[in-house]
Amino acid sequence: MLNRIFQYWVYATPPAALLLIGLYPLSGAGIALPVYLALPIYMIHQFEEHDADRFAVFLKGLLGPERRGLTAADIWVVNVVCVWFVLLAVFYLASGNPAWGVLAGYLVIVNALLHAAWAVRLRRYNPGLWTALLLFLPLAVWIFAVVPAPLSIHLASLLAVIILHAAIAYRASRPA
Repeated sequence: MLNRIFQYWVYATPPAALLLIGLYPLSGAGIALPVYLALPIYMIHQFEEHDADRFAVFLKGLLGPERRGLTAADIWVVNVVCVWFVLLAVFYLASGNPAWGVLAGYLVIVNALLHAAWAVRLRRYNPGLWTALLLFLPLAVWIFAVVPAPLSIHLASLLAVIILHAAIAYRASRPA
């Protein structure tokens, strides 16, 4: 059963994203709209990135057969646990202290910059590139424009997101 969840989770993201967007007016969350939108917009990005296992295939081709890549279970953990639940934690943190909303901004902008860097370096499309550029970059700018935060929260948020991405890269690049 878990295998099917790991393989097919991404097909729930478009309707879940629309549902979350529709629920915002009723949520009473008390968090800034762009911070709230980070989760449904990330879900739209995840669909572009992982439909038909595009990202895993891309990554395996990039790393070569001597590297592990990411399994379906790894991708599920990264996207559901490390994105959905981190953003859920951001919602709770931001409802207590709105400054923590910048964590959502760093989560999307670091991802967008990585997609852009891959596209430039490889001179080709990579799964998730279009939503990263067209949705994540403007969303991050919007978040940073409306969520004032002290330097300490900016630095802690950026560091957390860099550590998360480094852990993913380390796991994917281990020998097969």
